[in-house]
Amino acid sequence: MEIQEQYTGHVQPGGAAARLRLDALTITKISVGPMDNNAYLLTCSNTGDALLVDAANDPERLADLLGHDEDRPRLRTIVTTHQHPDHWQALGSVAGQTGSYTVAHPEDAHPLPVPPDREVEHGETVQVGDSTLEVIHLRGHTPGSIALLYRDPSGRPHLFTGDSLFPGGVGKTNSAEDFRALLDDVENRVFAVLPDETWFYPGHGDDSTLGAERPKLSEWRERGW
Repeated sequence: MEIQEQYTGHVQPGGAAARLRLDALTITKISVGPMDNNAYLLTCSNTGDALLVDAANDPERLADLLGHDEDRPRLRTIVTTHQHPDHWQALGSVAGQTGSYTVAHPEDAHPLPVPPDREVEHGETVQVGDSTLEVIHLRGHTPGSIALLYRDPSGRPHLFTGDSLFPGGVGKTNSAEDFRALLDDVENRVFAVLPDETWFYPGHGDDSTLGAERPKLSEWRERGW
């Protein structure tokens, strides 16, 4: 598989993956499936253990992302950010092939094709090798949507938002009440506590930073759902 080493946050559907190398963690982004879903492979530099954010589709491409060499990353964990089917089409296949431990929020666990080995709540953590990811529950897109936060000791925070936050707005909601809940959580649990340099990785499309999106928060609220 072709992997671009100059990371911009943009990947093409069916195209090359893109890799960002941090001191302790490597992040590899790939677009899979007909809905341009992003999947993110996080690999601990010290241990070689890996975590996949959303086994969304194309299990063969996700397997190729891991590689086939003896020193390839060991996929230990798959986190599903929320219950919508486009984010778990490859979950059963990849978990079955690798024996990975599966993780999701309890309120989104029932629709998944593989019952989570672990259900996580807001404020809990998930390990990828020596690195820690914090679970942030963002209610509204679905009842159990979660984001994962990696606080890089040597740089900026990195936030994997699923479909709860995109460049240009929060994720789709089904009611005005759900929209208010999601925007409240995004404001209070993300923008209020994380700095502008935080880089975030959505479930579809390009990445952005909190600083680029923060000035638009009032516009999002006025625009409504």
